[in-house]
Formats: sequence, C-alpha cells, structure tokens
Amino acid sequence: MNYDVIVIGSGPGGYVTAIRASQLGMKTAIVEKAELGGVCLNWGCIPTKALLKSAQVFSYMQHAADYGIKIEGAEADFGGMINRSREVANGMSKGIQFLMKKNKIDVITGTAMLRPGKNVEVTDAAGAKQTYTAANIIIATGSRSRDLPAMKQDGKKIIGYREAMTLPQQPSSMVVVGAGAIGVEFAYFYNAVGTKVTVVEYMDRLVPVEDEEISKELGRNFRKQGIDVMTSASVESVDTSGEGCKVRVKTSKGEEIIECDIVLSAAGVVANIENIGLEICSIQTEKGKIKVDEYYRTNVPGYYAIGDVVHGPALAHVASAEGITCVEAIAGLQPEVIDYNNLPGCTYCSPEIASVGYTEKAAIEAGYKVKVGKFPFSASGKAKAAGAPEGFVKVIFDAEYGEFLGAHMIGANVTEMIAEVVAARKLETTGHEIIKTVHPHPTMSEALMEAAAAAYDEVIHL
Repeated sequence: MNYDVIVIGSGPGGYVTAIRASQLGMKTAIVEKAELGGVCLNWGCIPTKALLKSAQVFSYMQHAADYGIKIEGAEADFGGMINRSREVANGMSKGIQFLMKKNKIDVITGTAMLRPGKNVEVTDAAGAKQTYTAANIIIATGSRSRDLPAMKQDGKKIIGYREAMTLPQQPSSMVVVGAGAIGVEFAYFYNAVGTKVTVVEYMDRLVPVEDEEISKELGRNFRKQGIDVMTSASVESVDTSGEGCKVRVKTSKGEEIIECDIVLSAAGVVANIENIGLEICSIQTEKGKIKVDEYYRTNVPGYYAIGDVVHGPALAHVASAEGITCVEAIAGLQPEVIDYNNLPGCTYCSPEIASVGYTEKAAIEAGYKVKVGKFPFSASGKAKAAGAPEGFVKVIFDAEYGEFLGAHMIGANVTEMIAEVVAARKLETTGHEIIKTVHPHPTMSEALMEAAAAAYDEVIHL
C-alpha cells in the first residue's frame, strides 16, 4: 500500500502531524501499537491533570472555612480519583479516533519496523506482518520513564509515572525521586490526598531547569504543605525485600534511610528509538536521540523524526509544532523554523509554574544587560480574593533595547497566563509596550503588566 506520509506513533506529535498532512492533501496513515493519543493523552499530560484537579478540589474542601463555607467529613476517594482520570483519558482517546476518521487517515494497529526504501513493516498482535510504502516516513515514537541503575522499576514497589496513575490503593508514604515537572506534580497530588511524601533531587533545587527564584518559592510552598524536600541528594539503593521500601539516600551530611510504601522514579525520560529499524536504514543518532535538521529531516532522504526522539524539550506542544513544521516543509510551504528559545514550559503542581525564554542567570551569561521586574501575587486583588496569594511573576528585559528576554511565573493559573508572553516575544514586543497594554482588572494577568512596570520603576501597586 502506498502513502504520501506514514507517521509512526500517535501521540501529540504523531496524530497532529498526520492531521496536518491530510489537510495538505497527502494520503496519510498512522501506525500505533497501543492506544491512539500516545503516552501524553493516555498516561501523561491529560490523566495527570485530571488527578491534579481532583487533588485541588479536595484541598479547597479542606480549606472551605477560609471561604466562609462549612463542610464536614470530606474524604479523598483515591479509587474514585483514579477512575475519573482514566475516564477522562479514555474519552480523549475516542476523540482522536474521530479525528482520524474525519481527516481520512488510515490507522494501522501494530508495531512498526523501519525498512530501507521508504518501507514500514508492521507486525500486528497476532504476529502477522504487513509492509507499507510511503514517500515520507515520520518517526514520532515518543519516550518512556528513565530506569535508574540504583532503583530498577518493578511496577509494584518501585514505579514509574504510568503505575503512579493507576495504583490499586493509596500508599501511606512515598519517596519521589526527581524534582522535574513529573516529580513535583505527583508529589503535590499524593501529598494533597494524604500520602506522606518525600522528594529527593540530585541537583541543589527543585525544578532545576527553572529560574532559581522560582525553585526557591516552590520549595518554600512544598515544605509549607508538609512535603519533605531533600536536594543535593542521591538515591544509592532501594531495599524492597521487606513489606515496604528502604531508600538509602546520600546527602552532604551523610547517608539516611527513608522507609516508605512506594518509590516513584521520576528522573526524566528516555527516547523510544530502540528496535525500530534505525540501524537497518542507517539513520544517524546522537546521545540517545535521532539527528535531524531544522525541518526534521534525518540523514536518509524520506525519513523524518519529531518529538521526544529528537533533541529539544520533551513536551507535547513542542512535538505538535515540530510535526506541523515537518509536513509543511514536505508539502513545499517553506514554514518558519521553530524558535526553541520561545517555547513555554508548564508545571501543574500547586502553585503552578510557567516560563519562557531566558532565566535571569542565562540572560546575563548570554551577555545581556538586564532589567528585572517582579510582582508578588500577594499584592494582586484577584489573587487575594481567590485565596491564592502565593507566588509571583518575574520578567527580564534587555536594558538597551527593551527586548522581552524571558518571563517566569509561579502561582495560580500561571500556565494560562504564559501564552501572553509567548505571543509578545513572537511579535518582538518591548517592556514599555507591555506596560502600556491595558490589562483587565481584577485579574491574575495584571501581575505581568505590574512586573514589567517594576522593571522600569513604574510599578503602581507595590
């Protein structure tokens, strides 16, 4: 069977790529060995946000008296939360099935193996093999939880993010290893529903890719919530021979044994590039990722790669953007190359974190003279009224030309606010233009205008 495009993998990179290819008039097929929507929709972005919302609602009920509401006997139904999360994911997966039919995309179920000559061999669940041919083959096989030598995942006592979303019962205690987005989101969820949580991070702060002030604020909030935070610490071993786990943690002060029911390994992800035929087709890799150019072409004509399997942030919206750029280039549209310094990152613990562009440290290291402005949500009328005064907005501008270098936010709803900065930076908006852009009152978004004003000593409400 001949296609214009075959996409391998149906995550947010793969299915978006397939839809855009079909929109551009190309005969398209997508190969998926599991559920449509991939890890993000079924085991990542979407179901985790459902869990986090359940935790947030429960937290609201626990603090209902702060809002003048009396509630007695509210309990966290762990099983109910898990079931709701799965129902949300299943519903979204069915939505992807509808989009495939709507866009006349052939869905091929099975495990793909790349073959030379622009061929893809697909093996179905029964072991039957079928070979498909396409003018363009796009690899979008995503990533999986990284397995650490000191704590091999067994799916029961030492688990990854997939198991963390479907545990049969709530653990009374948990050690989360890794304080990136995945780690801190699960730490927040399990702590909020009553599990005793300890976070162990090898680097010297939580969310180490974020601005240092954001990390400090999250650490303060986590400790306030009752989460034990251990930074500059490494897990040396995990003893699972007993009823629970004994985690041996090395710190600057020596070694410590932490006992818990479950260990969650959240130390990053690894690309799914093994056993898909890269070597057979002589497709080059580098440091565990597939090498591509700015339009996601591999070194072998007709073979492309996007998403978590290529170098860049392993984020769903990045994979989608890369896929669209890739197929538009295939179609001859000459799309604009993606600016990787203007890709937002969001973390959905509470308080939320959102950022884009340079951190203050990175901007200075890049040679900029900077103007920095901060505005705390404690000075925001909307944040105070909402009972969410934690956090702040921090903005960085080039002192000479006013270029918007970066923004870093921590607080309620900041994952919705960050898009304004992404658009502003795309349009080359300056600091003064942000200040003169009238923001509605009262809103959380006013904090961005106030932070910009603070950078230029024009802040009003501080």
